[in-house]
Amino acid sequence: MHKIDLQVGKDIYKINKEIANKIRELLDEKGVKAIDFMGSIGSGKTLIIERLIELLKNEKKIGVIVGDVTGDDDYKRIKKYGVQVVNINTGKECHLDAHLIEHAIENLKLDEIDLLFIENIGNLVCPADFELGSHKRGVVISITEGDDMVRKHPLIFQISDFIVINKIDLAPYMDVNIDTILKDIERIAPKKVFLTDAKSGKGIRELAEWLIN
Repeated sequence: MHKIDLQVGKDIYKINKEIANKIRELLDEKGVKAIDFMGSIGSGKTLIIERLIELLKNEKKIGVIVGDVTGDDDYKRIKKYGVQVVNINTGKECHLDAHLIEHAIENLKLDEIDLLFIENIGNLVCPADFELGSHKRGVVISITEGDDMVRKHPLIFQISDFIVINKIDLAPYMDVNIDTILKDIERIAPKKVFLTDAKSGKGIRELAEWLIN
């Protein structure tokens, strides 16, 4: 029984990867660059995407796919910027997958998009296993989550292309050592790191420039 379950799992990942590759090929054909934002609940993924839209909307045609377990709160926040946006509710699932993205992009006019932001479900475990066809994958964490997040959830950092440490303005008020987080990243997942305070916009321009170059 265990052997069968394992094989089924492998098939799911294989199928997801095949769909993700098809999505990436389509996006390449349309000239769309896609970024998958993973991260924990409340880390600031939505606000970071909002700040990126504010910075880039005059030079890039932006689309957004918003993933949530239920509801459309984040969708409404993005919608007010006048960009193309699709909302995905996963129900009980703790991650987006390539099949969901495949259907979501059917509701986007890809010919009118240069840059596609995908906001994944708030989770530091499940999303790591499911590629979405994006060109870059990033993980967002916040100072309020403590300084042991990288050690506790190494995989999502290891498979990411960049890491955002958000809410750095709160560091003086929290029992958190940013240097500890940075040392863990250097040891476990040496990737490009951005220190941001999305509320004030600090660090967002550096992130935006890196993403589009």
